[in-house]
Amino acid sequence: MTGLDLREETIFTWGAPPLKFGAGAADEVGFEMSAYGVRRVLIVTDSGVNALGAPARIADNLRRYKIEAEIFDGVHVEPTDDSMNKAVEYARAQGDWDGFVAVGGGSAIDTAKAINLLTSCSGELMDYINKPIGNARVPDGALKPMIAIPTTAGTGSESTAMCVLDILSMKVKTGISHWRLRPTLAVIDPLLTMTLPPTVTAASGMDIVCHAVESYTARWYTTFDRKQPEQRVTYCGSNPVSDLWCERAMELLARSFRTAVHKGAEDVEARSDMMMAATFAGMGFGNSGVHIPHANAYPIAGMVRDYVPAGYPPDEPMVPHGQSVSLTAPQAFRFSFESAPERHLRAAALLDPGAETLNDASEQLPSVLIKLMRDIDIPNGIGGVGYSESDVPDLVPGTMKQQRLLATCPKTPTEEDIADILTKSVQNW
Repeated sequence: MTGLDLREETIFTWGAPPLKFGAGAADEVGFEMSAYGVRRVLIVTDSGVNALGAPARIADNLRRYKIEAEIFDGVHVEPTDDSMNKAVEYARAQGDWDGFVAVGGGSAIDTAKAINLLTSCSGELMDYINKPIGNARVPDGALKPMIAIPTTAGTGSESTAMCVLDILSMKVKTGISHWRLRPTLAVIDPLLTMTLPPTVTAASGMDIVCHAVESYTARWYTTFDRKQPEQRVTYCGSNPVSDLWCERAMELLARSFRTAVHKGAEDVEARSDMMMAATFAGMGFGNSGVHIPHANAYPIAGMVRDYVPAGYPPDEPMVPHGQSVSLTAPQAFRFSFESAPERHLRAAALLDPGAETLNDASEQLPSVLIKLMRDIDIPNGIGGVGYSESDVPDLVPGTMKQQRLLATCPKTPTEEDIADILTKSVQNW
């Protein structure tokens, strides 16, 4: 053991659920769930996905294996503490469940994670929310079997051990993070995404981009102080395994993202690539972590006033998560470039192999991102979703609350740095 400095970290962790991938995979859920000996399952989804019929089809498939299945379609798109508490209350009121199936985007999968946690363990939602907003309580036992079936290519929540929500009273997004939240199995069926509107495909796809690039440019795991076993967190920094998944996700995005947005209704291969990219990026960032773009996204989404995006529920203002993480990404990567220039340049080359090489190397990744965002009609900076420079002082505190994320950045930002990134992101082009 000579030469080791045991004050520095020498250990990284990596985890992901088993995976079943391919067209028609959702029709094998009953067989998969029957392996866990369950008899009563709650299907967690939202009203829009439920109206398309996939949850009912999955319920029928479960019943073929003598598993009682009920559908809860009260998931709120971009879930809140209020919506998650209502979902948990519903599940508790209906008696005991042996397992859960989440069908939908990250909102449905994250809500199912919260239901599973709070019907399997004691306590309430705020007990488990990450510090400093909540108490970051550790689950006191095993959770029930949960199968995640994504219907959007974006969050990667089917692979991760986190769930994300808005705390309405604080106007901030945060989450719960613990390895027990990770789904038991991820079932990825590209056919479930064929009807996604272009705007939703674009927004959720930018979440994949930011997951992959933030994870790839995160602090290397050995640069953290050494932890005791009980101190190990889900985000351990970039590492040799997470790098492999992130690189492959970026290659798939380069090949198929624009096609999925513009011709997604007819291109199964592009949809398959996007689903695979989302899951692969989840396998990367779900272990290494994300940083500034995601930290900024939480107050951007939490403090929205009147922005209503096309393709989403029209009855309330919201900034879709994939949009909110992308809006400050170009400037965030300008800020972090000097801490890991080779990583930023490699990410740019993977996302756009044919991109023109710029004289200013720090502009290479931002320029690739901006070109992509313009091609798929992402709003032009935080100004495109209703914010101005005068809002920056109100946004900064929400970002600074996300210390779990900011700690993963290879160059630790100050409040002044975050204010500068937000200000320069009012318009990206």
